[in-house]
Amino acid sequence: MSDLPGYMRTCLNTGKLLSLAILVSGGIVLQILACALYNNWWPMLSGSNDSIFDESDNSSWVNFTKFLTGASTVGGIAIPSILKHAGVIGWGAFAMELSSYFVFGLTLICYLWMSDEDDYSIL
Repeated sequence: MSDLPGYMRTCLNTGKLLSLAILVSGGIVLQILACALYNNWWPMLSGSNDSIFDESDNSSWVNFTKFLTGASTVGGIAIPSILKHAGVIGWGAFAMELSSYFVFGLTLICYLWMSDEDDYSIL
């Protein structure tokens, strides 16, 4: 990619940013539609929050934030599942909520894949 002119690299980076913005917007829209279409706002409890763990830090605050991130990630799937099981939300809201979670995860993976930085080498 270093042999491309500067304007072409800028255009490609803008396209990457645009595609990530579209994915995030799609996830947010799916999450809101899961609530609005079925007139039930309980699925909003499961706001997705993803993070990548860096194993180099071992302080208690870093471990605490890793715990909170894990609890948030599991809760993003567990809360809609529990609400569906209890009959509070319907199948449509449940499917849209899980698809929004999938879109957020796909956005995170695409960001890490398209990132030029080598800080996260999981992919």
